[in-house]
Amino acid sequence: MAEAIAPAAPSANSAGLSADAIAELNARYAPLDFERRIRQLYREFDVDKVLVTSSFAATSAYFLHLISSIEPRQKFAFIDTGYHFPETLSYRDYLVGLFKLDVFSVRAEDWKHQFTIDDKTYERDPDFCCAINKVEPLDAIKPNYQIWVSSLMRSDTEHRAQLDIFEVRNGIVKFNPMIDVTHEARDAYIREHDLPFHPLVAKGYQSIGCVHCTVPGQGRSGRWVGKPKTECGLHR
Repeated sequence: MAEAIAPAAPSANSAGLSADAIAELNARYAPLDFERRIRQLYREFDVDKVLVTSSFAATSAYFLHLISSIEPRQKFAFIDTGYHFPETLSYRDYLVGLFKLDVFSVRAEDWKHQFTIDDKTYERDPDFCCAINKVEPLDAIKPNYQIWVSSLMRSDTEHRAQLDIFEVRNGIVKFNPMIDVTHEARDAYIREHDLPFHPLVAKGYQSIGCVHCTVPGQGRSGRWVGKPKTECGLHR
């Protein structure tokens, strides 16, 4: 590691960091841009202890291109809910080949996923469906890692607007290096590097999740329409 980080009690969080150490990380990383934050992360944490998740959604190419360019050994976790659009799976496969990504799938046990199909849980209780097909499978692998890297942006939702660069979330240290990136900066990077958008973007989808819970819409307005739900549960 480049800098010494004060340890906390081993059970406090996945990286064993104290509250003061988390605050110190936030202070050091705040002046950095997205790219420099990623470079600094790999100076301080072993790549094998870094969990990076991607939904391979609308503009995931930005997040994936930058990280894989800086650290090609990084593996990426794809949470396979069993309800993705065919276009999402095709986009994932295309980016895997284009960026030479090492991607592994995280999914619910077969019988649990089948229950949500038979029960149509996504209609009756979408929070429960997300818990089964997203939250529980990811929670099962988190103990293998110290840091979880996400692509959240403050401009996406009111909840995300309150997040720090580093936070402790359900026992794991979460790293949000894109949290203050603007949509304009993200889109400029995509144009500069000629990166492909998810094919559904051209059809009016700006936020893309599962088939049953996503329709075209601005921002995240197309997710869970008619319900108070705004997050799948991974980031709360």
